Amino acid sequence: MKSLLASRPVLWFLFLFNLAVAAVAPFAVDGAQGVLTCVGMGVVSLGAGVSLLRTRNKPA
Repeated sequence: MKSLLASRPVLWFLFLFNLAVAAVAPFAVDGAQGVLTCVGMGVVSLGAGVSLLRTRNKPA
């Protein structure tokens, strides 16, 4: 499972999907739930982005 989650296509999906949800959540959901959804999805997106940057120079 770890090798699947560390693959570049999965990391790109996690990064882009969670970034999109984090951008839309405050407008789609009212109140604290929207803010917390935005923060949670943003953290996951940042984690995937950092992983993409770390594995950028490694050969496939």
